[in-house]
Amino acid sequence: MISLEMPIPRRLASLRKSKFRSKFKLTPKDRNYIATKGLETIKAHAFQFVNSRVAPDFPKNDGKQTPMRGHPVFIAQHATATCCRKCIQKWHGIEKGRALTGEEVDYVVALMMGWIGEQLDS
Repeated sequence: MISLEMPIPRRLASLRKSKFRSKFKLTPKDRNYIATKGLETIKAHAFQFVNSRVAPDFPKNDGKQTPMRGHPVFIAQHATATCCRKCIQKWHGIEKGRALTGEEVDYVVALMMGWIGEQLDS
């Protein structure tokens, strides 16, 4: 089961220690897209992507369903290890083989939006 007690900033600090996860950064194009669309729209996209791509019990093409570029949320998913169920299980303790709960979806989106916020502040 997920440990929701760990605050988002602490989880993000843990992810930054990963050589692979820390390589992901928003590009100027990503930043412009966020500025144009606004954070609420980006958050809505995050919910859509999570619910359609990683929340189901057995996501289609699991492990390959999240592109490495093309949308700021995709970059955030890789940076926060929320890109596939294997990464979600390894990094966040949410077991594979069952659909994510609403609380878990909220956590995943909050984590991605936290990462996006940090990127915009840097």
